[in-house]
Amino acid sequence: MPPDPTLRVRPAVPGDASAIVEFVRGLARFENEPVEHVRLTEADVVRDGFGARPAFEVVIAEHLSEGHAKPIGFALFFPNYSTWEGRPGIYIEDLFVDEKERGTGAGRAILAAVAQIAWERGAARIDLAVLDWNPARGFYEALGMSQQDEWLPYRMERDAIARLATEAAAGR
Repeated sequence: MPPDPTLRVRPAVPGDASAIVEFVRGLARFENEPVEHVRLTEADVVRDGFGARPAFEVVIAEHLSEGHAKPIGFALFFPNYSTWEGRPGIYIEDLFVDEKERGTGAGRAILAAVAQIAWERGAARIDLAVLDWNPARGFYEALGMSQQDEWLPYRMERDAIARLATEAAAGR
């Protein structure tokens, strides 16, 4: 399928903060999570994505029509590192395309843009996590991604971080 000339993927700018927050809320709805669980604010996006030491980067997919660009999807990613490869990588935290824009090539264009960034930076791999019920798993596999059955994700959230940090602080 030839590239859609009305589709563009570009690096986000601080003015995209509200669209990024809305995409994250859309992802929450897609994942059947209450939107109220999304604590991310526009100020958080600007502070953490565009400051002196950005914690993440974002690419935005948009459709161009009559001189107007409409954001339709995004990927938020940040660097990781493989000690075995001795190379940096990229971890995609969120990838989302508006429901009515799915199947238009926007998701592929977003991943291609992230892959280009990874390639230019000498990244050894791109990682992401997908819910087991997400139909996008087939899409990712068709692009050459594979499920890592032997690696199980673990997470420590705020309350557990606070408890463990208190333990470390008490030992000082």
